[in-house]
Amino acid sequence: MKIDHVAMYVKDLEKAREFFTTFLNGTSNALYHNQRTGFQSYFISFDNGARLEIMTRPDIVDDPKALTRTGFVHIAFSAGSKEAVDTLTKRLQQDGYEVISGPRTTGDGYYESCIVALECNQIEITV
Repeated sequence: MKIDHVAMYVKDLEKAREFFTTFLNGTSNALYHNQRTGFQSYFISFDNGARLEIMTRPDIVDDPKALTRTGFVHIAFSAGSKEAVDTLTKRLQQDGYEVISGPRTTGDGYYESCIVALECNQIEITV
């Protein structure tokens, strides 16, 4: 078994698409739009075959998101090296994204940083 893709609802689909393609080197497919329901989505593909589906529709609810909540908490992206983690973290911070941890080596040995982006969702950058 392998995970085929992860999906997330967002209010601003185009901003989410821009984030994943600009900062995380994803490649987007063409917009899918169901005219009957208003549902819209993109699949963002990454070099290793992982895919992220970003979706929106007019009736989604954007409840407040506690950083320590049940359910899916973050999506982690491998930058390839400590230097790349540092560089990307600095770039994201300079572009106005909140860095909530790191870059640092965690107690279990990961080198990572974590930012809050895309409607209060956490994105982790690792080696």
